[in-house]
Amino acid sequence: MAKAKEHYFDISAKLDFMEMKNAIEQAKKELTNRFDFKGVMVEIELNDKAKLLTLSSSSDSKIDALKDIVISKMIKRNLSPKSLDEVKQEGISGGNVKVIYKIVDSIEKDEAKKIVKAIKDAKLKVTPAIQGDEIRVSGKKIDELQAVISIVRKIEGLKAPLTFGNFK
Repeated sequence: MAKAKEHYFDISAKLDFMEMKNAIEQAKKELTNRFDFKGVMVEIELNDKAKLLTLSSSSDSKIDALKDIVISKMIKRNLSPKSLDEVKQEGISGGNVKVIYKIVDSIEKDEAKKIVKAIKDAKLKVTPAIQGDEIRVSGKKIDELQAVISIVRKIEGLKAPLTFGNFK
C-alpha cells in the first residue's frame, strides 16, 4: 500500500519591498495633489536596508493624515498595515514632527512559539516546525492544513503580518 503524500505550507511575514516602494511613490504623488499639504513641510523616506519608514511633517494631525495615505496605498497593493510598527515619534527643527516606523517582515521568536503552540493545542495531525523566520506546517490531509490557517488567523495580538504560501 502506498504511503500517503505529505503536504505542507509556510507561514511567514515576508514583505514585498518592491510593492512597498511603489506604495510610497503613489503616496508621494497623492501629496503633490492635495491642497491640505500645499506649502507644508512633508517628507516620506523609505530605508529598505535598515527596514525603516520615516514620516515628517508640520504637526501631529499632518503625520496622521500622512500615515493614512501611506496605509491606503499599502492596502491597495495587498501589503498589511501590520507591516508598520511605530518605533518613536519626536519633534524636529521648526516645530515639525517625525515618526519612525520599523518595517516588520519576519516573525519574531516569541510569536513563532505562540503560533506553534496554538497549532499543537488544536490537536490536528500536522507538524509545525520553526525554520528561521518561517514556520513550516506539514501534514497528510489538506483539510487539516487549511484548518491550521484558519486557527492561526484567529490568534489575537500577533504583530507580524502573516502570509501563507508555498502550499504543496
